[in-house]
Amino acid sequence: MDRTQQRFQIQRGALPSGKPVDLQEVAVLLQAGDDVAIARLPLAKGLHVRLPNGRLLIVGQRVLAGHKLALREIAQGQPVLRYGSIIGFATQTIEAGSHVHTHNLAVGTLHQQYVYGSELHLVQPVSIQEQRTFQGYRRPDGRAGTRNYLALIGTVNCAASAIRAIQKRFGAEILRRYPQIDGIIGLTHKNGCAMGSQGIATLQRVLAGMAAHPNVGAYLLVGLGCESNQIPNLISEMRLDVGERWKEPLSLNLQEHQGIAQTVEEGVRLIGELLPRVNDVRREAIPISELTLALQCGGSDGWSGVTANPALGYCVDELIRQGGTAVLSETPEIYGAEHVLLRRARSQEVGEKLLERLRWWEQYAAINGMEMDNNPSPGNKLGGLTTIYEKSLGAIAKGGSMPLNAVYQYAEQITERGLVVMDTPGYDPVSATGQVAGGANIMAFTTGRGSCFGFKPAPSIKIATNTPMYESMNNDMDLNAGVMLDGEGMSAEEAGRQILEEVIAVASGKKSKSEAQDIGEEEFAPWILGAIM
Repeated sequence: MDRTQQRFQIQRGALPSGKPVDLQEVAVLLQAGDDVAIARLPLAKGLHVRLPNGRLLIVGQRVLAGHKLALREIAQGQPVLRYGSIIGFATQTIEAGSHVHTHNLAVGTLHQQYVYGSELHLVQPVSIQEQRTFQGYRRPDGRAGTRNYLALIGTVNCAASAIRAIQKRFGAEILRRYPQIDGIIGLTHKNGCAMGSQGIATLQRVLAGMAAHPNVGAYLLVGLGCESNQIPNLISEMRLDVGERWKEPLSLNLQEHQGIAQTVEEGVRLIGELLPRVNDVRREAIPISELTLALQCGGSDGWSGVTANPALGYCVDELIRQGGTAVLSETPEIYGAEHVLLRRARSQEVGEKLLERLRWWEQYAAINGMEMDNNPSPGNKLGGLTTIYEKSLGAIAKGGSMPLNAVYQYAEQITERGLVVMDTPGYDPVSATGQVAGGANIMAFTTGRGSCFGFKPAPSIKIATNTPMYESMNNDMDLNAGVMLDGEGMSAEEAGRQILEEVIAVASGKKSKSEAQDIGEEEFAPWILGAIM
């Protein structure tokens, strides 16, 4: 019987009674001491599985692909290990061969003992001969862009309609005259007024980060006039009028220009003047040390921490060896796995800053009537993830193994190289907005359930965790890390090298799948902090 026939019969439960299959044929065991393995394919009740120690295990009920199979009996209240770490506690006795999920596993309370820097190691940079380059745009301030957009940036939601009207006046026929420009994007949002000082400060960091972003060749600020987020204040607080790039930022105010119609006409005139200037650039060879890679995962499943995230982690390690930067975010999806990052913290100060952010999230969730385990989402659970601890341990694999060099507030400008953390929510559009506003010029996005995410002005590369989803959503997925599970399997190192090559190609101008479908403008979503009055 060949492997294909065997896998088919396993799913149907049609193997001869008592005939065992080896665990590695039907499931993935991540570490020798783990209590669970992850089913490679649906496992039928009654299947006999031979464990690495030679013991036989009988599957007690159907276990879906990506879900957890108990390898031994686990008493009620005892911790359950995956990745060699606790992913939760048994809420009832779990028999060997059982399906482990929400019906018998919950978060419980972790009693972590944190150690700072115990696994810290020096980065071994590549030799001069190994240094890689991409074809990018060198900006006057020295930073490097992977795209060249012209941005219309709203200071308040009240300016959104005017921005969309200005955009509509520049169709494909006009933009074809400017081949070095990737498009005119309208960064509109639902904020900008009736907000407290914390909310305004956060929004201003986001808007200023987009205005000064290396993927933006020029920008125009558009406001209403009476909003809390005043244009002159934004310019002065965020120092948009300082530096080589901009001396007098361009702006429009609907109330000063007698309403939408006149504002739109003036905006069209200003953009028309900017187009030749923004087009007057050419791509050139730039070291990939100038890449700042935003790390995202959305629609995660049980395979995220087995395939796509570890492969992306290998890509991150190689990028950092080249002198580049990677930004791990989604702080609620670090919760329960922070001990792994703290062991790689460059200093105790960096580690304590991460812990301070996690304690803030505990309080923030509590005062809003939520719990940290409200994440994972229903889709995550359908894909096999049970608790936030399990999701987090898989999510941080995107960050590779390099030292953690810094922790940043939301949309704060990233100045450190190497692996850094930016504090963001787990919600992808809000998280990505903060990362890009902080300076990320390209993004890698892993997904198991299938996220169609794009983001302008930074291109998003989507990496599927499993082959069935990749094949069903091929128009949206750039790469398939599911090949790590197929046939002889690709190693995480091989898949990581493939991701790195795609990052370099997309940074050099290759369109990602989301860009090819013109997706990525509506995903701009600044974090709304504080009360709206």
